[in-house]
Amino acid sequence: MTAANAVEEARKEGKSLNIPYWRTLKADGFLNPKYPGGQEAHKKLLEQEGHRVIQKDKNLLVEDFQDHLL
Repeated sequence: MTAANAVEEARKEGKSLNIPYWRTLKADGFLNPKYPGGQEAHKKLLEQEGHRVIQKDKNLLVEDFQDHLL
C-alpha cells in the first residue's frame, strides 16, 4: 500500500518512481481493493500488460496468475 500510494502521489506531481505496484496480488491471485482507484484501476493496469482479470464473487482475480509467478 505504501508503494502504491507513493507512486500515485509522484505521478500526480509529474514524477515517476518506476515501481510497478499493480503487479502484486493478494493471496490466490486476487486484486487489492485498497490500491489507488480500487479494483477497477488495478484491473485496468493489469489488463494493459496482457493479463486476463475475471470476476469471482465480489472480487476480481488474475486468471492463471500461477503461470506468471517469479
